[in-house]
Amino acid sequence: MNNLNPEIKEFLDEMVVKYNNPLFIESDPISIPHQYHLKEDIEISGFLISTIAWGNRTMIIRNGFKMMNLMGNSPYDFVMNHNEDDLERLDGFVHRTFNQIDFAYFIKALRHIYTTTGGLETVFSQALTATSTQPAISHFKQEFFSLPYPPRTLKHVSDPRNGSAAKRINMFLRWMVRKDQCGVDFGIWKSISPSQLSCPLDVHSGNVARKVGLLNRKQNDAKALEELDANLRMMDKKDPVKYDFALFGLGVFEKF
Repeated sequence: MNNLNPEIKEFLDEMVVKYNNPLFIESDPISIPHQYHLKEDIEISGFLISTIAWGNRTMIIRNGFKMMNLMGNSPYDFVMNHNEDDLERLDGFVHRTFNQIDFAYFIKALRHIYTTTGGLETVFSQALTATSTQPAISHFKQEFFSLPYPPRTLKHVSDPRNGSAAKRINMFLRWMVRKDQCGVDFGIWKSISPSQLSCPLDVHSGNVARKVGLLNRKQNDAKALEELDANLRMMDKKDPVKYDFALFGLGVFEKF
């Protein structure tokens, strides 16, 4: 970062403004939780859609709406009040390797979290450090799989302790925590600061970050995320992950 041209920061700031606006929502998975107003509906729908947010974006959004339909478009009510018969309606759901077995466990685990811990925000607010949510993600995974679980489902929740960049969970946390009046992220979680967030690192943001000198490591893993986070914090320590809009937008929409 010491060698980063100041013009790069100026360029990235311009790209943040370009993509961090409501026009971004329609073609992004965040469009699913934007259907809702109840805090718990927003966070549950956001968590579920972020879980399946890999692959073709059109398919992700289509399957996200299907998930919501299967829960009667009332995700919190479904999570809290479902019975085994209700879970049968999930049969046949599939998004890549995430299927009805995984979906059913997620519903049960979410009810356990809301019933015993106070909800998703409470769990993710534990094990934080001053500059990182990554230990909190590991803690969340431990809590999420505290019920008897299908072994196949473990792979659908990333763990930074295992070297993962945890892209999808970091994206979910960005949605819940950032509040900048631009209308994209929700900012409904007050117990986590935007300064603690990590960038949702994927192939698009990683490639752009390397091209502009923010990342040297070739793999998109936990070590790469640590390097990227450090550099983004040097550009804006209070809101480092706003640059996700720039890195992702340049990679996906502008083929930078």
